[in-house]
Amino acid sequence: MKKILLSISFFSFTILANAQSWVEQATGFDVASRGVNEIQIVDANTVWALAYDGTDPTNNIQEFTRTTNGGSTWTAGIIDIGDPSLSLNNISPISGTTAWISAIDSTTGLGGIYKTTNGGTSWTLQTNSEFSTSGESFLNGVVFFDANNGVAFGDPEGGEFEIYTSNNGGSTWTRVAGSSIPNPLSGEYGYNGGFRHIGSTIWLPTNKGRLLKSTNMGVTWTVSQAPLTDFSGTTQSGNVHFSTVNNGCLLKKVNTTYTFYTTTNGGTTWSAASPFTGTNYVLDYVPNTNILVATSALTATSTPAGTPGSAYSLDNGTTWTSIDSGTQRGVVSMFDSSTGWCGGFSTDPLTGGIFKLSGNLSNEIFTPSKFKVYPNPANNFVSITAESADAFNLKVTDLSGKVMMNNELSGIDNTIDVSNYAAGIYLFEIKAGNRTDTIKVVKN
Repeated sequence: MKKILLSISFFSFTILANAQSWVEQATGFDVASRGVNEIQIVDANTVWALAYDGTDPTNNIQEFTRTTNGGSTWTAGIIDIGDPSLSLNNISPISGTTAWISAIDSTTGLGGIYKTTNGGTSWTLQTNSEFSTSGESFLNGVVFFDANNGVAFGDPEGGEFEIYTSNNGGSTWTRVAGSSIPNPLSGEYGYNGGFRHIGSTIWLPTNKGRLLKSTNMGVTWTVSQAPLTDFSGTTQSGNVHFSTVNNGCLLKKVNTTYTFYTTTNGGTTWSAASPFTGTNYVLDYVPNTNILVATSALTATSTPAGTPGSAYSLDNGTTWTSIDSGTQRGVVSMFDSSTGWCGGFSTDPLTGGIFKLSGNLSNEIFTPSKFKVYPNPANNFVSITAESADAFNLKVTDLSGKVMMNNELSGIDNTIDVSNYAAGIYLFEIKAGNRTDTIKVVKN
């Protein structure tokens, strides 16, 4: 029977190393105690989140909320897909107007991909014959890397993992040939959560403790064995997290014991197990850094017992510094070390539901707040203003990893010509001294 991967990141959130604070924002839900179980950041202004019922998490909720102004206002809505019994696996937005969701019958696993191009006002079914084989198909999720290229993935069907790619925004789908995917083990299946993606790379966990991985947006796949037997078993479980396509970590839980692993080659191999030194077990990376944040919703009666709270690590999980305790924080998503959101619970449409980070997760001399990158989104030019660095390196890449420029810059004001760049998201990696920060810039 198919299980949903209870991602350890279900109750994760972040906080600052220099000036720790969260600013409450209102998600706009009409019903009290609406939480958010997924937060997806498109850029510093645009964020989408899926809702769940905080009073009864088993309640099936088809609701979302969205901001296009950095959280100053959020607009909640219903995901009307014509069948209120379908469960939502995940949401994958690429702009303030366009997003995809995967939805399934939680008993049979049959489902489909739906798309909105008007900010969630209406949703259109994108799949027809895909994920429709009774007794075998089980849709796990969908990820779009840009406006055209996406991948939808599920359990084995017909002896091969059922994976499809689209290069036209979901209008049509092509099944990935079995020869391009490692064969499933006997009884192997995927999970409805826990998958990760960075750029054109995506990782899918299975109940055999394996990671399916594609570095080309789902066209071809490899597989590796993680140091555990199941990513969501009864006595053993774990979650992987990646800060880059190579660097990541795995927190493994066996009964009530936690061990920690790291990887420098994208999950192909893992370091030897080490005792986990933190006391909060929900992890998330600040992208392109070794900064990890952790939280938990543990109580005195939890197993293991604990207190709700959070901590951060600046050295990839080696040491941890407590941030707070006693307050439950929900699922987290970070755009960079100074921009991120974590979940809360709404009181009414004008009160609560989500928190925005205020401050910066860094203790280095150079921090991203010393650099201003604007405008964002940009049309022809991007300006970079440095307040406290005499020189820095700027590398610009697209989401496929193609390097657009890599130059040493000096002075306090620089203008980058992006007029010839195709519309999309670009990563501006700024290095000054021993500090690196990456900022997503949207090119219109």
